[in-house]
Amino acid sequence: MSFCIKINIFALQNFVQGKMMNKLVASALAGLTIILPGSIDAAPKWQPAQGLEMEQPKLNSPDDGSGIAIYSSGQSIIIVTDHSVEVRVFTILGQLVSHDWLQAGASMLNINSRGIYIVKIENITQKVAL
Repeated sequence: MSFCIKINIFALQNFVQGKMMNKLVASALAGLTIILPGSIDAAPKWQPAQGLEMEQPKLNSPDDGSGIAIYSSGQSIIIVTDHSVEVRVFTILGQLVSHDWLQAGASMLNINSRGIYIVKIENITQKVAL
């Protein structure tokens, strides 16, 4: 899969202040399209978490009665639930990392970037440090 980047010459001119670029160069760049190979799929995907042993205590309150447990392990967020749930994961700056519906059981989201994330499931909001 490939993706394209189209250069908006007017934005480029504004960026360079438009004073150094002559009209000939501007017209030559006007239709420039850059095609890069490979796919860009930065959004991590939830996977079934099988055979994991949770040595750490769950991050959310153990007595909340929700049937939901949130764990972290290495660079992964692990959610164990007894019913289908909608899960949203955000960076600490509020950027959406993942939005998905998880079935009952254990699911794991591998995130390639260390940091602090906010996990929202039903009425639970939990900070997770990876």
